[in-house]
Formats: sequence, C-alpha cells, structure tokens
Amino acid sequence: MPAFMPTFATMPDPRRDQTKLHKLIDILTIAVCAVIGGAEGWEDIESFGQAKQEWFGTFLELPHGIPSHDTFRRVFMRLNPKEFEQRFLLWVQAAVELTAGEVVHLDGKTSRGSRRGETPGIHMVSAWAAEARLVLGQLKTENHSNEITAIPELLQLLALKGCIVTIDAMGCQTAIASQIIEQQGDYVLSLKGNHPTLRTAVETLFDQAQATKFAYLPHTSHQTVDADHGRIETRRAWATSQLDDLDPNLRAAWQGFTSVVKVTATRDLKGRVTTESRYFLTSLPPDATHLLSVIRSHWGIENRLHWVLDVTFREDACRVKTGHGPENLTVLRHIALNLLKQETSLKKGIRAKRLRAGWDLQYLLKVVTS
Repeated sequence: MPAFMPTFATMPDPRRDQTKLHKLIDILTIAVCAVIGGAEGWEDIESFGQAKQEWFGTFLELPHGIPSHDTFRRVFMRLNPKEFEQRFLLWVQAAVELTAGEVVHLDGKTSRGSRRGETPGIHMVSAWAAEARLVLGQLKTENHSNEITAIPELLQLLALKGCIVTIDAMGCQTAIASQIIEQQGDYVLSLKGNHPTLRTAVETLFDQAQATKFAYLPHTSHQTVDADHGRIETRRAWATSQLDDLDPNLRAAWQGFTSVVKVTATRDLKGRVTTESRYFLTSLPPDATHLLSVIRSHWGIENRLHWVLDVTFREDACRVKTGHGPENLTVLRHIALNLLKQETSLKKGIRAKRLRAGWDLQYLLKVVTS
C-alpha cells in the first residue's frame, strides 16, 4: 500500500452518495501514481490507470474498474482544496521532521496555463525545505499581490521551531517577522523599495562603513567565487548588529531584529561586468558566512521547485482551468515531487525518475512506499 494512502483516506468526498461509483481514495491514489509516472491531465491519468489496472487492483478495491477522465475531472474540480492541502501537510509532517537550523523558503508561482480569458492563472505560495528538499505546504492566493495575506496563513500551518525562514521583499512585513519569532523561528527578509526609509538607512549605514573601510563598524564579512561556462561570479556579504545609527522607532517595529546584511554580486561574463547589491533584515547573529549561505539557498525554491514544476512537470503547459482542478492538480504535483525526492536508490534527476516510474512498476512501488 502506498505510504500516503492512510492520511488521504479520510478526505471528505464532494460527491452525492448515489453518484459514487468509485471510491475517493482509489481516485486519489491512481492520480498520484499517474502524475509520478508522467501524467499531465485527466485523460493521461485515466490512460495510466487503465495500463496499470492489474497492478492497482492488488491494493485498491476498484469496484467499477478505472474511473473515466471525466470522473477524475469532476472529482478534482469539486474536491475541497483546503482539505486536500491539510492532508498534504499532515502527511509531510508525519514523514519529515525538520532539524534545528533547517532553512525554509517561501515564494509564489503563477500557473500560466490555468489562465481563463482576462482571469489570471492561479498563484500558489509554497514553502520549501532547503536541506530536506521537500515541499512543506502550499496555499492559493487570488493574485501575486495577495501573497502578503497568504504568507501568514501558510506560516501558521508550519512547525517553525528552530527553523530559518527566508522570504523575498513581498513578505518583508513587521507582522510576518513577529509571527515567525512567535512560532520560535528566525527570519532573513529581503529589504527593498516597499520600506524605503529603512532601506535607505541600511544602505547609508553600509555606504558610510565602506567609505572608512569599516573602521568604526564592528562586522563580519565573507566572499565566494564561482566560475561556470565563461562566467565568473563573486559574492561578498557584510553583516553587523551595530544598529545604533538606525532610527530606534524603525528598529523597534521589527520583533527579533538583530542584524542587517549587505550582499554584493559581481558577474563577469566574458569581460562584461555587472554589479548588484541587496540588503536584508534578520533575527540571526551577524555571521556573514552563515547568512550568505542562507541567502543563496533561497534560490533553491526557484531551481528545485518552480523550475522542476515548469520544465519536468510542464505545469505552465497544463490547460486544466475549471473549478478547483488547477489548485488540486498543483497539490498532486507536490505530492509526486516529494515522493520522487524521498526515493534515493536511483541516482537520477526527477525527469528520469518519472520515466522509470512510468515504465517499471517495481520502481513505482519503491517511490510510493518510500
């Protein structure tokens, strides 16, 4: 039996009793396995189920065989996404225990294929554990601007004790910082134009310090150099907890605020040099080496989650648009991705693992029981 089945077996069924030809847990299980094996929509899921019906029959009841693609579409269109996401969270929390110092990245992604006319595609805010390389949870927002309201809801669902939360400028809010501290976590928040007074003050602090070669500002610094495909990228970070030059009222507004960080990235691409500086607020001590590592790892949610969903799962090409279908299909992809990440016997990328799972039932069994 797939390891996720007991957690999802208690999902409320959105169908009337007289229309239930297929058990909901059978529908959910076939859909998860099909997405692992390469399915992208309802017809693919039906085809996968039919091709593997004998195998599914060894652990599912299948009272009327494999459901049709219309049944998959109707069920996931009506399935309560909040209930589905809640079961997802319970499953992840039972499977993975985050260790102290785990970095949790929050970021949003729009599914372009779910756009309907003038209505934008669904926008999901996801939480990604950098070390475990797993999706911890997700929450749909009405649009990108509503991440500010979605982030606190998603944080509330997560066990953050001992974790470090990173969020881009959209989530750099005093209430969000306070919530992370109250949930016994730490934060590293990107500081941009949405807090112009504080941003200018932090920028001035570092500019004046660098003009005197940090003669009067206690700090730590760290530098890394990477070279790849003709590009040389140098990153340097400075961190300080000497905040006396900042307005006390500004400092007091941020619960747990301990240090500020400046990160400068210089890219040399065949003689063409560009430089970009970014600033961060954090509740962590001013350890530039650690903070640069945490800040750089934030891109993991782009490279290991969003990029994989777009390229390997072809999320943006999916044309599922009606009801709760797009949101629930995103949760199916997250379940599939987590299961594929947890299976480590095959030393291949996610695309290769999906192909293998679609071809080899023994390997698919490994994935769903990991």
